[in-house]
Amino acid sequence: MANTNYSTSLFSTNLKFSDENQYGAELSIAGCSAAQLVKEFGSPIFVLDQDDFFMRTNAWRAALNTSFGSGQLYYAAKSFICVEVARWLKQLKVGLDVCSGGELAVALAAEFPASDIEFHGNNKSVDEISTAIKSAVGTIVIDSFDEVERVAEIAKSLGKIQKVYLRLTPGIDAHTHEFISTAHEDVKFGFSIASGAASEALDKCMSYPSLNLAGVHCHIGSQIFEVSGFEAAAMRLIDVLAKFRDQHAKELPELNIGGGYGIAYTKGERAIAPDEVIPAIAKVIKSACDKLKLSIPKISIEPGRAIVGPTTTTIYLVGTTKSVTLEDGSIRKYVSVDGGMSENIRPALYGATYSAFLANRSSTAKSISTRVVGKHCESGDILISDIQLPSDIKIGDLLAIPATGAYGRSMASNYNHIPRPSVIAVLNGSAREILRRETQADLLNLDVIQAPRQLS
Repeated sequence: MANTNYSTSLFSTNLKFSDENQYGAELSIAGCSAAQLVKEFGSPIFVLDQDDFFMRTNAWRAALNTSFGSGQLYYAAKSFICVEVARWLKQLKVGLDVCSGGELAVALAAEFPASDIEFHGNNKSVDEISTAIKSAVGTIVIDSFDEVERVAEIAKSLGKIQKVYLRLTPGIDAHTHEFISTAHEDVKFGFSIASGAASEALDKCMSYPSLNLAGVHCHIGSQIFEVSGFEAAAMRLIDVLAKFRDQHAKELPELNIGGGYGIAYTKGERAIAPDEVIPAIAKVIKSACDKLKLSIPKISIEPGRAIVGPTTTTIYLVGTTKSVTLEDGSIRKYVSVDGGMSENIRPALYGATYSAFLANRSSTAKSISTRVVGKHCESGDILISDIQLPSDIKIGDLLAIPATGAYGRSMASNYNHIPRPSVIAVLNGSAREILRRETQADLLNLDVIQAPRQLS
C-alpha cells in the first residue's frame, strides 16, 4: 500500500486539469494556472509544488523511521538544489547529501547544519575536502584508496578526526540505463566487494587515527523500480559488516543504502513508494543481522529524484509547428518549444521518456503523432520523440511536461548561449521565484577582455 497522499503517478499532488480531456486542458498547480504563471514569470519555467516536496520528504522519513525505529534521511542535492530548497530541508530536519564544493557552498549559504551534511564524490579535490572538514561536515564518503590518504592527511593537518563511510560496490546488476547504473564491477565509483578492495580499504581506514570509520555505503544506480536489487545490496553490505566485526572485534554502527528509487515519467509508469521499498529492505537487514548475530546498524537513505522529481512541471511556449510525411505515408507533427536540451538533457543523454500535455486550453481535436522538439541547433534536440497530442496545437499554446524536478535545472546548460530558466515555487495559490531566470547579461559577465600577459 502506498502512502495515502503519496502520488505514484507522474503528477505532483496538487497538479490539476480543468476537465478530464486526455490530451490537454487548462492546467493549474497548487492553485496557480499555467497561463498566469507564464504571464507573470515568462517561459520556459520550472514550477515546483512546495507542498508536494514537503509531503514526499516526510513520507520517505516516515517509512525509514517506521521500518527501523530511527534512521537518517539525506536528500540528494545533485537532483536539484538551491538556497531556498536547502532552507526547506533544514526546516524539515533532514540531512543533505552533497557531491561537490558548489553544492556544499549552497548548503552553507542556507545556513544548513554542517553536521547533517554528507559529502560524496569520486574525485574530491584537496580544496573541497579541506573546506568540508573546516566546515565540520558530518560525514565524508570515501570513494578510492587515494581519497583514504587524502582525507586522512587533510584531517590530520587540521587537527581533526573526520567521520567517514566507505562507498562499496556490491556487484548488483540494477535494471536501469548503463549511464545511471553504478553498482556493477566496471564502474568508476567505490570499492569492489568481490575483488577484495572493500576489505583492504576498510583495513586501511582503520590505520589512520584521523579517520573515524563509522560505516559503509552503496548506491546501486538510479531510476530503479525493482525492490530485489536493493534487498540484494543490503544483504551483501551486512555480510561485509559481519566480516569486519569478526576481523576487528568491533562493529561499524552505520549503514547507508543510498537512493535510486524510480519515479514515473509517463502515464504508463508507476513510482516505487517509500512504504513499499523501505520495509522490504528492513526485513532483509533485520533477518541478516539476526542470523549473523550483528547489531542492527543505523540506516541512512539518499532519495533525491524520488522527492523532487514529481514535484516539478516544466511549462513551455509553442513557437512553431510543422507536419512531415513519413515513409509509411503517415503524418507526424513537429511542435517546437522555447527550450529543449539546455534545460532537459536527459532525453538526448540516455533516451529518457516524458509525457506532455496541452496546458492552456481544452481541445477536442483529433490526436496526432507528435514530436516535441527544442530550439537548439541539434537534430537530437528532442524532448519527446513520439506522443499523441491534439492536432490543433498552434503557436502561442502552452505545453506542460511533468516530473522534471530532478536533473532538469540541475543539469541545465547554456548551449547556444540560451539563459537557464527560472524556478517558481507554488503553494496554496501563491507563486514566488526561488531561482531567477538568467539573462544575456549574466552570460556576458563571464567574458574577460584584457591584453595578453607573459606567464611567470
